[in-house]
Amino acid sequence: MFANKSTGWQELLDWATKNTGLAIEHLHVVMEATGIYHEQLALFLFNKGARVSVVNPAQVKCYAQSLGVRSKNDKKDSVVLARYGLKENPTPWQPEAQEIRTLKALLARFDSIEKDLQREKNRQEKATIGLAPEEVISSITQMIGLLETEQQRLDKLIEEHINQHKQLKENKALLESIPAVGKVIATRMLMVIGSRQFDGAWQCAAYLGLVPVQHESGSSIKGRSKLSKAGNPVIRAKLYMAAVVAIRYNPDIKAQ
Repeated sequence: MFANKSTGWQELLDWATKNTGLAIEHLHVVMEATGIYHEQLALFLFNKGARVSVVNPAQVKCYAQSLGVRSKNDKKDSVVLARYGLKENPTPWQPEAQEIRTLKALLARFDSIEKDLQREKNRQEKATIGLAPEEVISSITQMIGLLETEQQRLDKLIEEHINQHKQLKENKALLESIPAVGKVIATRMLMVIGSRQFDGAWQCAAYLGLVPVQHESGSSIKGRSKLSKAGNPVIRAKLYMAAVVAIRYNPDIKAQ
């Protein structure tokens, strides 16, 4: 077991080279995507010269089930990942450009503040209806003001960051030229498109969990098709609202 920090990463690399007898550039490290917790290790190994693949945990789970593995622990998971990597030879991982990493971090913080702001507004409504003491209402009002100020500051930072990078600025303008795509969707799609290499729009749709999933048995289809919902739920929710607007104002979407 190695700690998920720089000293632990180096210990892992030393252990791998010692036990495989391979040079770093000949190592192929396969890891599951675990939110943000795999990113620094993946970047460390990539910068050291190893081949890194970051795979979808759902795919590894299905593979484990095909092997008859039902229980789950670190030792079994590592064996399954190793066998999966050997059989599937997953594509190499590429780190995101620094401007995309910064954009992701700014948007994540903005979304976090947005959630906190909505919670405080809900508390304000509840406190007002419940005739809470003035001190409580004043505290909530003050917190709402602070959060709104920080939200505006972050919004400005995001806009400035995009304008400082020619490719981001041009892509944002292209996205906003699509009817029903505004600032919110454009900035988030910049993050999505910039963080992955997609072969086409269909692959991007699958990544976001927007492709239909059918349950078929023989020649019959069971039930209605549903979205796979395999991707980022925050982006998918915002795309839903854009789609509602697009049905009315985007002639291409309206025709469908």
